[in-house]
Amino acid sequence: MKETNVLGSNEYPAAAATAPATVPAAAATADIADAVVADGAATTPAPGGKRANIELAEDIANNLGTRRIPPLRPSSFPDAGASVQTLTSSSRPPGKVDVLLVNPPTPDGAIWIRSQHRVGRRSRENMIWPQVSLAQMAAILSPEYTVEVVDCVALRMGWPEFEKLVDDRRPRYYVTQVTAPTLRNDMYGCFLAQSVGARTMAFGTHVTPMTMETLRPFPALDFVLRGEPEMTLRELLDTLEGKHPSDPRVAKMLAETSRPQVRRVFSTESNGGDAAAGATAGVTTTALVADKVASESDSPFANILGLAWRNGNTVVINPDRPFIPSLDDLPIPRHELLPLEKQHMPMIKGPFTFIVTSRGCPAGCRYCIKHVSYQNSVRVRSPENIVAELEVLDKLGIHNIHMYADLFTVNREQVVNLCKLIIEKGIKIRWTCNSRVDYVDEEMLRLMGQAGCWLISWGIESASEVVLKRARKGYKKEQAFRALQWAHNAGIKNWGYFIIGLPGETEETIRETMAYSKELPLDIALFHIAAPYPGTPFFYDVVQNNWFRPGTKWEEVDMDQSTVLDYSNLSAEQLEYWQKRATREWSFRPGPMWTFIKGLNSWEGFKSAVNVGWQMLSFLKPSRQLKHVPPTVRSEPTTESVPGD
Repeated sequence: MKETNVLGSNEYPAAAATAPATVPAAAATADIADAVVADGAATTPAPGGKRANIELAEDIANNLGTRRIPPLRPSSFPDAGASVQTLTSSSRPPGKVDVLLVNPPTPDGAIWIRSQHRVGRRSRENMIWPQVSLAQMAAILSPEYTVEVVDCVALRMGWPEFEKLVDDRRPRYYVTQVTAPTLRNDMYGCFLAQSVGARTMAFGTHVTPMTMETLRPFPALDFVLRGEPEMTLRELLDTLEGKHPSDPRVAKMLAETSRPQVRRVFSTESNGGDAAAGATAGVTTTALVADKVASESDSPFANILGLAWRNGNTVVINPDRPFIPSLDDLPIPRHELLPLEKQHMPMIKGPFTFIVTSRGCPAGCRYCIKHVSYQNSVRVRSPENIVAELEVLDKLGIHNIHMYADLFTVNREQVVNLCKLIIEKGIKIRWTCNSRVDYVDEEMLRLMGQAGCWLISWGIESASEVVLKRARKGYKKEQAFRALQWAHNAGIKNWGYFIIGLPGETEETIRETMAYSKELPLDIALFHIAAPYPGTPFFYDVVQNNWFRPGTKWEEVDMDQSTVLDYSNLSAEQLEYWQKRATREWSFRPGPMWTFIKGLNSWEGFKSAVNVGWQMLSFLKPSRQLKHVPPTVRSEPTTESVPGD
């Protein structure tokens, strides 16, 4: 047989040369498994490293698998993206929206509360929380940007439907509400938005105090709007788009909130003393120091106050943005963009919405989220400005209003003048509000009732003076009885909120609160479990005293039906047990049951009442098995745990 050297000097085992010249096809397959084929002929190694050509049967030779395997080549993978830029998911056909303002779907399809300056939680009262903060942002961005508000909670929209909506709208910018108990769920919306080319932004009471801890694990989030978000959002978009506001009020607010804040800094210097006796003396001095901005940075984002952003792999948090000085400068929210007909509340017929009457609260409640949002600085809108918004809502057919504020009655003059103006103009509305029992008087409540107020929600929290003092609630029990009776006499219903599990709580104080709730002239009562939301003084107390339950996740920081707290004298299971017990003992009495029945006054009211009733019945189920937490695991919540008590 003729031999041909096809692979040069490669050496192969000499045993291969013993293959017979002619073999049956089946045997040849086994004997020449290592053969390399060229031009239809198989080659086998011959003595000296050469390969022998072997004639194959025609049916085998026609098998392309007998051909020579080519040498390994350098890898070169295709990049088709550059050739189809106009076909990719990030392209935006004409007419699509610039900014999508979103209250995303909820984790379980239930009704959840998300708000610019409130905590996130399930709505056990079955209230659709109007997204007036998104409507306010829409007003500030108009007319320079096309905007759309999507309230998935009100629309009962799940993730599959929302994904289709995002794909259809293809926004340039995606702005979302984010809360602690819905954090991972909310970030999925950012992922979807980025997939269609949008830049993503989040705001709210979780991302403000937990900015770094939100941006680091969630790369789908591009920006965080910390604190009061409206002007930060407007400046960021104008920076990206090269635009300027045409509304002089918006331009004024931008100018007022774009300057670094000057803070008063206190320092104490020693001026000597008898060191041997341990005596020192000092002089306290004050200085005004301006917040520093990264002016040396080349990034256009570096000087936008209130913004957190990504500089490569680094998260940058800019100095805080000043509060908007005058709320009257804010344009009226674009309520028409909200699903008004889907916004409902127990005990009312027809749709309702919010009007923000003020921001900030001077009270010092340690658990309150206001420490994260508008804080202690109080800004009130003028009665005339509020009435102008009421008249807009009247044209939209909305006559049920909740006066939305950290504390509606924070300024008596504003409330009294607003009520007089509503009465004078003959505005036919039914409205609700919140209040504290130490921020009302009988005359004011009577006037509020005449102006259409029919329900007030009161933060009563506890019957224990010890618990109230530690929480910095700052009122006396007798004030609660008096204020609620005044409201009752004025024809105003009373909705009481209570908190189980604040520091200093015991089974005895819980029983005291349960009895107290039945004595007060209340029409509705809700019992929540204390929740240490990040950034509140209560949160820092819990961290310092190691009261967090081991393995706590942010999604578990929920004041509704579970808790992350473990005290030495009250475990998480015990707190949940007492919350459920307090709820069912208060609810299943003739008075509350009659209030429930009266809520069946419309189809929406019927569905809402049935839903609330089902939740109440679920509280009849036994809690998780109670456990005893050894005292060595948790610090005892003594009064010494909170400085200054």
